[in-house]
Amino acid sequence: MRLKVLSAAAMAFALMGVGVAAEAQVRTPMTEAEAARILSPVQRDAVLNAVKAAYRTSYVFPEKTPVILARLDKARAAGRYNVGNPNELASLITSDLREASHDSHAYMQYDPQRHAAAIASSAGGAGEALAGFDAATARRDHHGLAEMRILPGNIRYLKITAFEWVSDETGQAYDGAMRFLKAGDAVIIDLRGNGGGSSEAVQYLVSHFLKAGTLEITFLHAGREPIQTRALDNLPAGRMIGKPLYVLVDQGAASAAESFAYDVQQFKLGKLVGASTAGAANTNEFVPIAPGFMLSVSTGRPVHPISKANWEGTGVVPDVATPPAQALDQAHALALKALAAAHPAPEIQADYDWALPEIEARLHPVTVSAATAKAAPGAYGKYVVTAEKDGLWIARPGHPLWPEPRRLEPLTNGGLFAVDGVDLLRVGVKPDALELWWKGEPSPRILNRN
Repeated sequence: MRLKVLSAAAMAFALMGVGVAAEAQVRTPMTEAEAARILSPVQRDAVLNAVKAAYRTSYVFPEKTPVILARLDKARAAGRYNVGNPNELASLITSDLREASHDSHAYMQYDPQRHAAAIASSAGGAGEALAGFDAATARRDHHGLAEMRILPGNIRYLKITAFEWVSDETGQAYDGAMRFLKAGDAVIIDLRGNGGGSSEAVQYLVSHFLKAGTLEITFLHAGREPIQTRALDNLPAGRMIGKPLYVLVDQGAASAAESFAYDVQQFKLGKLVGASTAGAANTNEFVPIAPGFMLSVSTGRPVHPISKANWEGTGVVPDVATPPAQALDQAHALALKALAAAHPAPEIQADYDWALPEIEARLHPVTVSAATAKAAPGAYGKYVVTAEKDGLWIARPGHPLWPEPRRLEPLTNGGLFAVDGVDLLRVGVKPDALELWWKGEPSPRILNRN
């Protein structure tokens, strides 16, 4: 999770379960290159022995080690590992490690490129090759900062797909993202599907919401001094203490992503919206195992200063439980309602009031009544409403900016509609009249039926 950066794709692959992908590969015809990678019995035994040695040496919970080793020995004796495909072997060992340890950071991958980089780093003694491999991935991913948007009501949205970290680079990417968020009335950070990554990235992000020097978390490792992480002093984008914050989570949010979510919840920095997270708290390191494997071994555990515990095995339970697919709309609605309750200036209040009905309609879909569907079609001034199989449509024939009919999306049971593709207009359907509500105008324009 924490001590080395793992690419978003690799972490997600590991946490979602390598077995599915491995089995799919086994069922397809192998290429010549794949055939050349078939493992011999001697190689398989060497791989298993190396896995056992790593757990004897480094596993954070030594009392669990005998159970884990016994599980591996039993599976080998039963012939479970008599497979030639390295991906399949990694999948089988991962399954047994996890079932024996109940540790989400217990897994193995077949990744020859990363293995080669790790071996080169070990030989060089400074880690340059592996760091360079991970840095190249982080740069292509924009350090995990995948998307920024301004949602209606000036709610600023940031999607983080992985907590990647490259020294002297990632911080600058976060600075730009934090300046963007800081200008919002509220902030939504989306961690759904974020498999984790680096503790440095979590520390940098959460520092923007904490007072400088606040103890964020302590890492415990057997035989080592505890390592404390505190909120940073120097933040070029400034802090956002007190800024309304909503964090989207789901079962795919794991490890470092859970660490940030846990901070938000324990320090009461904002609300978590979505579903419980994966429950992977332990800190892990990667051990290269020939020929081309990378083994994740939990070598430590975090302890939070508020709870005196962590989220291993339980996950982080959201403050507002909602289906993950609806989490963004739910958080957006919560933000708008909270902001409106603070009685802002009238023009700001109008902005919130305009945005909310469309979001609520997505959360609680509205069906057009039979009476409205029957009575609405007709001509109103220069506008024409028609009824189609998929609902009501509105057109303005001859208008150069409105050449085709647009769908009317129902917002309320009272006959208020949004116009697809025209964000500044709402249409109210009344008996023998249309109300055209233009954003910013205090009252509607009334068009009687022709």
